[in-house]
Amino acid sequence: MKIGQKRVCIYPKDVQIITGKSYRYSRLLLTEIKKNLNKQEHQFISIEEFCLYTGLKLEEVLPLIVG
Repeated sequence: MKIGQKRVCIYPKDVQIITGKSYRYSRLLLTEIKKNLNKQEHQFISIEEFCLYTGLKLEEVLPLIVG
């Protein structure tokens, strides 16, 4: 029995898959979200925070990331 892979964090490659934009745009978007949420440089962005910021539904984003 295989346990499904679960992640909390979102990475630029994930954003690239979701938006269809370039890797560079994805990095800049995550940096913008960090600034907006007053996070430090070393802190991660959660998938939920990404969805809240972009207005996308979590149910739509998760299948694209986890597969």
